Amino acid sequence: MKNFKREISSQFQLPEENIKLFLSNGCEITDIKVVRDEESVYLSLENKVSQKSQDNALISESDSDWILLNVGGKHFITSGSTLLLKEPQSMLARMFAGRHLMSPSAKDKTGAYLIDRSSKYFEPILNYLRHGLVILDKDINPEGVLEEAVFYGLDSMIPKLELLIEKYKSHHENHSLTRKDIVRLIINTQTTSELRFQGVNLAGADLNRLDLRHINFKYACLSRCNLSGANLSHCCLERADLSHANLEGAQLLGVKALCANMEGAILKGCNMEDPAGSRAVMEGVNLKGADLEGSNMAGVNLRVATLKNANLQNCDLRTAVLAGANLESCDLSGSDLHEANLRGANLKDAAFELMLTPLHMSQTIR
Repeated sequence: MKNFKREISSQFQLPEENIKLFLSNGCEITDIKVVRDEESVYLSLENKVSQKSQDNALISESDSDWILLNVGGKHFITSGSTLLLKEPQSMLARMFAGRHLMSPSAKDKTGAYLIDRSSKYFEPILNYLRHGLVILDKDINPEGVLEEAVFYGLDSMIPKLELLIEKYKSHHENHSLTRKDIVRLIINTQTTSELRFQGVNLAGADLNRLDLRHINFKYACLSRCNLSGANLSHCCLERADLSHANLEGAQLLGVKALCANMEGAILKGCNMEDPAGSRAVMEGVNLKGADLEGSNMAGVNLRVATLKNANLQNCDLRTAVLAGANLESCDLSGSDLHEANLRGANLKDAAFELMLTPLHMSQTIR
């Protein structure tokens, strides 16, 4: 067998230790006696060079010549070292290594190597090979870059992109609309159409002094929003989250805020009295610790609402419905409660100094 390999080595000028022989069925030949007359013998070269040696060979055999690439119709110019040094086992490195482990693709009329992939996602790939950082513009989807990194075999870039995608998804899932977004939507919506923001996240948005009449904010998150001076008349705020929002001086005529969360909200100087007669419905609303000082709340429906520790000083609450409301430790000093319904309300430790009108005896206080 050794003599047979030696003859093959001499005939084809190949290293004897790298030669392997196989039969047509794929079995390796270890004894020449098993080979029948006129049977085909297949030759294979075993590469015993280590992975590290291969990597070094790729780098050492690279040159500094500039390489022109045509990726998806867009031209890129880079050096051979850029394609080889960072990821020596990638597809690009193998294409342009000195020994051409993979044959480069066809060329266009300018001599650029043609690669039928997205040029948009190739640019961050090339930049990564240059400086080792994953930097994406705002309009670049990291998932698209990940697909290209997998295609080109950039193993060190893949985990970095996967981490970036997690952050990208988390940001967009929790993204809240801005003032600019709201203004754009209002401008582009016909006055005859209903603008719906049901369940939308507007947390922390600056919406002060905007005309937001008749908008549907049901279940929306308006926590810590700046709505000072805004017109929210006839809006639907049912079960919306307005905790710690600033609604100072806002117009709330005929607003429907059933079971809304307004804990800690600022509603100083708000107007809820509609000359046309429609009443603001705030039944079951949570106004715990809210500041409503000086607000016009004539006729408002606050049945079974929670106003514990709320500031209602100097408020106009004429004909307001506060039946069953929790007004514990609430400050009603200087407020007008003429003909207000306080039946069954909890007024424990509530302050009534300088009341404009006395509470009627029929109104149960406990």
